Amino acid sequence: MSETQGTHDALPLADRDAAHLPGHWLLARLGKRVLRPGGKELTERMLSDANLKGVDVVEFAPGLGRTAQSILEYAPKSYVGVESDESAAELTRKAINGAGTVLGGEASKTGLDASTADVVVGEAMLTMQTDKHKAEIVQEAFRVLRPGGRYAIHELAIEPDAVDDEIKTDIRQSLARSIKVNARPLTATEWRQLFVEAGFEVETVGFAPMALLEPKRILADEGLLGTLKFMGNVIRDSDARARVLQMRSTFTKYKKHLVAIEIIAKKKET
Repeated sequence: MSETQGTHDALPLADRDAAHLPGHWLLARLGKRVLRPGGKELTERMLSDANLKGVDVVEFAPGLGRTAQSILEYAPKSYVGVESDESAAELTRKAINGAGTVLGGEASKTGLDASTADVVVGEAMLTMQTDKHKAEIVQEAFRVLRPGGRYAIHELAIEPDAVDDEIKTDIRQSLARSIKVNARPLTATEWRQLFVEAGFEVETVGFAPMALLEPKRILADEGLLGTLKFMGNVIRDSDARARVLQMRSTFTKYKKHLVAIEIIAKKKET
């Protein structure tokens, strides 16, 4: 995604106030362009592990189009994004500048033909679904993929695997309050199980710190100018600043239990 994504009015939910805007769109409104839990570094690692060169790629929920641009740098045979929000779909179309196609649709029901993709990519979207909807999206990825195809995700996880259920519930409720989205991160074992139950073989699991709002990560993801722009917008908007500080407080409180996870899962050959 380019750093010139247009005005705030072009973003999804542009008419919603800062107090009630989902956290990722609030950060985008403030100028943050990397909205993934493991940052740009884990996204690039995931895309490298997914082997994108010369293959047909489908991305679920491309959002602002930043990852779509990165996918195209690997020279895939084709790129198709499936985005339910038309404002976000248009942002991705602008970001890829005719180098692929962005369709309106739900990740759980894309409308794409079966066995038409070699790789499906999805980032920071399964975490925000119910367990039932997670399973439906993973099953749709399985349907769209050709035998031997790969599903690559970058999501939020809870650690360790043996964490108490009460702590899991507390984390999920606190995240929901701060980011205004019903986030339900899973443990690494639960993420694996989700894919296995859909018929995938898990090939790669990787981790990165969940440091979305830490100064060092912001600088690494946004660069100096992007960081200054983001921080300036946060300082000027008191309502938005309160939300950002609330999100950061939640992430800090559960720092030892939150981690970004990358999974590459393969559709079994038939």
